[in-house]
Amino acid sequence: MNPPLRACLLILACALAARAEDRHPAAAGAFYPAGKAELARAVDGYLARAPAPPRLAGPLLALVVPHAGYEFSASVAATGYKAVSGAYDTVVVLGTAHTMAVAGGALYARGAFATPLGPVPIDEEIAAALLKQPEPFSDQPQAHAREHSIEVQLPFLIRRLKPGWKLLPVVMNTDDPEVCARVGRTLAAALGKRKALIIASSDLSHYPPADTARKVDLATLKALERLDPRFFQLANRVMLFRGEPGLETAWCGEAAVLAAMAAARARGAGRAQLLRYENSGASPRGEAGRAVGDAAVAFARTGRPAPSEIVLDPARKAALLALARETVAAGVEGRQPAPRLDDDPVLNLPSAVFVTLTEGGALRGCIGTTEARTTLRDATAFSAYSAAFEDRRFAPVTKAELGELSYEVSLLSPARPVPNADAVLPKRHGVILSQAGRAGLFLPQVWEQIPTKDEFLGELCAQKAGLPRDCWKDPKTRISVFTVGAFSGPVKP
Repeated sequence: MNPPLRACLLILACALAARAEDRHPAAAGAFYPAGKAELARAVDGYLARAPAPPRLAGPLLALVVPHAGYEFSASVAATGYKAVSGAYDTVVVLGTAHTMAVAGGALYARGAFATPLGPVPIDEEIAAALLKQPEPFSDQPQAHAREHSIEVQLPFLIRRLKPGWKLLPVVMNTDDPEVCARVGRTLAAALGKRKALIIASSDLSHYPPADTARKVDLATLKALERLDPRFFQLANRVMLFRGEPGLETAWCGEAAVLAAMAAARARGAGRAQLLRYENSGASPRGEAGRAVGDAAVAFARTGRPAPSEIVLDPARKAALLALARETVAAGVEGRQPAPRLDDDPVLNLPSAVFVTLTEGGALRGCIGTTEARTTLRDATAFSAYSAAFEDRRFAPVTKAELGELSYEVSLLSPARPVPNADAVLPKRHGVILSQAGRAGLFLPQVWEQIPTKDEFLGELCAQKAGLPRDCWKDPKTRISVFTVGAFSGPVKP
């Protein structure tokens, strides 16, 4: 019997054995083997060959695993599933809805998912409880009918977990982070004290060259470590905005990952931990010029949150200071900086940056951005160029000055509004004032020259915002504060 016909017959047999309300396999024989014995051998083989995952930072609450065809992604998925063992009441699989648009979380709420390894029953009790609420869940079996992203996870779960667990299958594709957060929080509340595992089924970048995929993916994975949905989504958007050739998406299952993040955080997760990364460019049947990224990531309960800012070691600080100097040196020769992905994923994280130039202790230029719109590397380069050649308070830097300049790089936290000047903390906060289309900013370093709050805010109003000196007292003036991580040094050519 030829293989395609055999696969079709096996799928038909599985469908006939299922009840009318059960969901039939859609990817057997295409994404993974359709025969029971063949599939069991394949999954067990992937698990046996996969390296042991790194030691987890705490108890496992959720897992991100890829959903491409097994020949491309199963080795990575297997490393993730080797971190899973034991008995669970419920396994939530948040998949990517590839075949139709859905609002919120689309459930398959009754029956079972039929697989070549046997049926997996739906947790109908939790599904019914979720559907009693006005949103964000809906019963949409049609969204699951041809979808592979949940189906490909089930053979690994069947072979890895003790029998007795039930499945809660949800597919998503919303771009709204608030909806994703509601899906996750609502799930966490519904799970209550059940022993539950949450799976987010997602691939990463599609379809840049393999080297670009690696740089993009490792940066967004680094952003995921914080379990901060805004920062993770910002990192994805920054990568897409760059226009890297072939890059169509950073995470095809972003909505599922955001929902899993919210659910895991509600259940006590403190950080994400990368277990394994590969991309299809390294696969024997993959294309180096058209890669898809795959990762296994654990969300663990750690008892403490991950750092909420970019942490730079001395080598990275030195690299950014050197980049600022090299950018200014190139600028005096008429060359402007060009965006470039760095080999270091930390330097590809999004960040707001100011670069300050001084000469003989006197300010020589200071420009940057208050919002993260590009990578830390590129923000440093472009801010250094602007500080040297576009700060209207000073003449452009000349070649003769290069050896006399010192550089300071400041990474800004997101600005947050405060009700009035009473909330401004001297020597800690940078301040942004705005009113009637005018705005001004002082970095926290300015407190060293203007130590009193009245003078600091007055000078900010008059010098930087072009507003009356006492504008900071006006209720119509918006005041926002931020903090910085700053480092400096004379970087000789």
